[in-house]
Amino acid sequence: MSSGVFSLSAGRSGMSEAITSMTDAEAILQQARRTLDIESRAIECVRDRLDGAFVEAVRMLLEMRGRAIVCGIGKSGAMGRKLAATLASTGTPAYFMHAAEAVHGDLGMLSSEDIAVLITNSGETDEIVRILPLIKRRGAGTIAICGRRESTVGRAVDVLLDASVEREACPLNLAPTSSAVAELALGDALAMALMAARGFSAEDFGQTHPGGALGRRVLLTVDDVMHGDGDNPTVPPDATVEEALLAMTNAAVRGAVTIVDDDGKLLGLFTDGDFRRVVQRERNRDALMERPIREVMTTEPTVVRSGTLAIDALNLMDEREFDNVPVIDAEGRAVGMLDIQDLMKAGLV
Repeated sequence: MSSGVFSLSAGRSGMSEAITSMTDAEAILQQARRTLDIESRAIECVRDRLDGAFVEAVRMLLEMRGRAIVCGIGKSGAMGRKLAATLASTGTPAYFMHAAEAVHGDLGMLSSEDIAVLITNSGETDEIVRILPLIKRRGAGTIAICGRRESTVGRAVDVLLDASVEREACPLNLAPTSSAVAELALGDALAMALMAARGFSAEDFGQTHPGGALGRRVLLTVDDVMHGDGDNPTVPPDATVEEALLAMTNAAVRGAVTIVDDDGKLLGLFTDGDFRRVVQRERNRDALMERPIREVMTTEPTVVRSGTLAIDALNLMDEREFDNVPVIDAEGRAVGMLDIQDLMKAGLV
């Protein structure tokens, strides 16, 4: 009886010491560095093993007429969901099929024009092993991201991508850590190679991300956010400074007015900053208000062309510290005015 009590006490003491050691800052950092070192090594090994099989996998996915069906379970399934999402957003039609759900009806998603991308570290995952013959029977191609070449899955698929690792980063060498990182990295390498081979552009990327900040950066043009038509303040070159100020004040965009000729072509720009500078050097301020705007306007203002990406216009305005920039078309006509506040409201910052 006393022996049992003593063992329990000793066990608690050992646990207490372990907890105390792990609350030590240096011990925590050492474990973190060890984890990152092991996982970095895993990615290096995957990189060094890339060979003709990887090239064949890329070619299979480029030539397929259907979709990539990424399949996995557990941590490999989590990596599979990420791969399917990355493929779909970078030009390769794909979706994720949970290995356990596959045998309960989800195999109906699969056609002979598809390619199944199976992710399993052991290559002996029961759910994957069970559905693999059914996938082949449907005539779909098979690619495996697998940690063991000599496994049931490794031997059965059309193309094997070796994701084996020396050890897990887990201190017990049990929890999927470096193996999951290897699967993730190899999946990313596959998606990026496909993306490059397809010539997938920034505009294409924006088409698949229209609702996010990334999409706005590659899709939104100055035409989408500029003040145009009745919102764009313009005056002729013979207008007085006072008339130009009134036009500037009454417009939806404040702080600048464009000076145009009879055909609408841009001749110059006058801003509230220009007005303050002119006032400082003019002795007769009453006479200033009656002067033609052409005498005080900026004759070669910075402009952006219609169709320019809004993010490029924002970078230009930020670089030159401008709040307003005229937008012109191919013929030099003033078609709009950009306001820095509107660009910020559009979510570009």
